[in-house]
Amino acid sequence: MADLHLLSPGGFRATGVYAGIKTRHAPDVGLLVCDRRAAAAAAFTTNKVFAAPVKVGREHVADGRLSAIVVNAGNANACTGRQGEKDARRMCALAAQVAGCEATDVLPSSTGIIGHVLPMEKVEAGILDCGNYLGNSLEHAMLFADAILTTDLKRKTAAVEFKVRRELVTVAGVCKGSGMIGPRLAVSRGGKSSVRSLKGRHATMLAYLTTDAAIGSASLRQLLGKACERSFNTVTVDDHASTNDTAAILASGHSPAKFNSARAMKSFADALDEVCQALAYQIAADGEGATKVVIIKVKGAANESAARAMARAIANSPLVKCAMNGSDPNWGRIVSAAGMAGVPFNPDRCALSLSGTTVFRNGQAVPFDRAKVSAELAKNEVVAELACRDGKSEATVWTCDLSKDYVTINADYHT
Repeated sequence: MADLHLLSPGGFRATGVYAGIKTRHAPDVGLLVCDRRAAAAAAFTTNKVFAAPVKVGREHVADGRLSAIVVNAGNANACTGRQGEKDARRMCALAAQVAGCEATDVLPSSTGIIGHVLPMEKVEAGILDCGNYLGNSLEHAMLFADAILTTDLKRKTAAVEFKVRRELVTVAGVCKGSGMIGPRLAVSRGGKSSVRSLKGRHATMLAYLTTDAAIGSASLRQLLGKACERSFNTVTVDDHASTNDTAAILASGHSPAKFNSARAMKSFADALDEVCQALAYQIAADGEGATKVVIIKVKGAANESAARAMARAIANSPLVKCAMNGSDPNWGRIVSAAGMAGVPFNPDRCALSLSGTTVFRNGQAVPFDRAKVSAELAKNEVVAELACRDGKSEATVWTCDLSKDYVTINADYHT
């Protein structure tokens, strides 16, 4: 897995360049190109306030085909009116010129500050410059991965390969996300919506996936939707769904593997899940100001929606997140957060453990070594598991602690 990267699947090239959009000297325009009109699917934010590239992207992926993805960081092109939409379409036209495809076969994305018109001279120069540096090496993949970052401290990548009978298939991806993270993605089939006025900070979750599998767009839509539900839609830093959240997958079909059996399709679905979940975990680990990943597990819930609601309520509680930052085994905050989720929950029938130590059972505290548990909570990964006895459903949510650095970053935000 370590040797694989975004461009390991056959048929893809990419790069990232610095065009001067970011305030720091780092790649801020990226281009990913497939050598053919690939089967594709994409999921976008369900926030009613959504950016111009989301509007255009929904239109362009509606027929299930894409040839390229163009993205800029440092400016979200959100809440920019007609000019923003015009600029998003201009990005597609220039990317199509470089990629040798139709503008409607390009998916645009932007991330950065909300409410500012794109500096199109810089964006245009960056897209054209990408045409001079496209390639399929690890270095090219990393340049693209860097070009989508904003407040992220680390690039985020994942890839797996598997066999269908004797033929090798690869699924790979990169993503970004550090703040304004609480994705609620839905797979797009096109459609029109309006953009409302909003100004403020912006970080966004963007994920781009490639595969050489020969799988049709209808199957990709279904599989991507399920993968998002089990990955990106279960990660939260501040539970703020962005105006630009996007996850897209392109399938080049370069692998000769045949996906004409349920077993083969399951192998692909498992690989896609693995990549998406690895990327989502990395988002939680790189949350703004984060010092640790906090994994919330709810088991034995009355139904799946109840399990998810409780897990998310715990993960999003500022009190819980602050306790995790201080390595404080304050179990009362966790149990009470579950009780506020508005779903069936009986504290007299549940148990809570923190990194393997039971601290609460059947409505009351359980004696435990506070110093030992606090030491466990000081590690880079913490697990809080709430076991209910109301059913058989379960859910997992990845989040991070809430530190003073998060407040500092967001009190004076600028990409």
